[in-house]
Amino acid sequence: MASVCFYFQVHQPWRLRRYSVFDTDPFYFDDEANREILLKVANKCYRPATQMILDMVEGNGGNFRCSYAITGTVLDQLEQWAPDVIDIFKRLADTGCVEFIAETYFHSLSFLYSREEFREQIDMHTQRIQDLFGQTPTVFRNTELTYNNDVAHFINEMKTADGKPRFKGMLCEGVDRILGYRSPNYVYHPPGTGESSIPGKPFGLLLKNYRLSDDIAFRFSNQGWEEWPLSTEKFARWVHDINGDGYLCNLFMDYETIGEHQWEDTGIFEFFRALPAAIFDYAPGENHFITPSEAFERFDGVGEYDVPHMISWADTERDLSAWLGNAMQSGALSEAYRVEDPIKNALHDARRRGDESAIGHLGHVLNDWRKLTTSDHYYYMCTKYFADGDVHKYFNPYDSPYDSYINFMNVLDNLKERLAHTPVNA
Repeated sequence: MASVCFYFQVHQPWRLRRYSVFDTDPFYFDDEANREILLKVANKCYRPATQMILDMVEGNGGNFRCSYAITGTVLDQLEQWAPDVIDIFKRLADTGCVEFIAETYFHSLSFLYSREEFREQIDMHTQRIQDLFGQTPTVFRNTELTYNNDVAHFINEMKTADGKPRFKGMLCEGVDRILGYRSPNYVYHPPGTGESSIPGKPFGLLLKNYRLSDDIAFRFSNQGWEEWPLSTEKFARWVHDINGDGYLCNLFMDYETIGEHQWEDTGIFEFFRALPAAIFDYAPGENHFITPSEAFERFDGVGEYDVPHMISWADTERDLSAWLGNAMQSGALSEAYRVEDPIKNALHDARRRGDESAIGHLGHVLNDWRKLTTSDHYYYMCTKYFADGDVHKYFNPYDSPYDSYINFMNVLDNLKERLAHTPVNA
């Protein structure tokens, strides 16, 4: 038996406009570009892909199942510029065959710098998912699958209002240097964690099968790949082949794989539409699709996945170097998080005084600051070359990483000025 667990990351950042050292206005975000990109991706991916997934669920009698981690930033943009896409996601939620995964609202690296902000962003995101889709997430994934044992302990220790564990487990990358001879196709556990929200079961981990995931996400349209073209029958055979060395095929990828990274004319939509039947037909009654929650409930763990140092799903290193690989990135992140306490302390004081003018001003400053914590801003500063560099260039709206850094720091400096000039009622 092979259980296929699909997870899609859905995310768009609030991209900054070009902001020079001479700019003084508090309007940092390029609404025109953000709207244009959101609508382009909605037309190529979000709208047709989500309708396709809904058709796959309904057409297979609920036997096709998948999960989404949708960031707060993309939800805000969809609500503003493409609300019909949210409506399709709501219809998916109503089927009971789709799970929404918890994460940080602003797709941030806050765990590395502020556990308080990390918790607040998780709570914000959970509330948004509850409000929109009527689900309370019970599985967590950190931004870009950044993960180590400390993250797992923190998430495992988060509690519901009645003091019970909040999460069943987490999603993370299956890294060869950590797995060694072992397969990613099982449930694992972090060392030293306690019971999950499933009574009697420990906190679990689902590991991305990066080879099979990347066959779809990166290699699908590569005509130089020895397995091109990738048929559903061939892929179903590979999925079935994990039997004997696992029971889970965790396929984790960007949602934009469908229609944006792999264009419609590559046949990516036809591939997905035909995949459930191919999986079912290859081994009738054996292979099926499940959500992460169902995987944690159905399968017991086989051992520990001990990750003392941070990993991610980015680049060949599978570490934090995509966001913290040079001095610009580490400097920008450190400077950004130095502003957190002054903003929150000033907002706390304004609320204590009942100063509505200051509360409104600081609320806007806090929201803008949180948009600046989105990991994409630091990804744009990456200076990697060769294969990984090509991936970074694809996503980078700047001419160079240095332009990104200068632009970001100009914005951050202005935000500090706004904080320093908070209006105070006498």
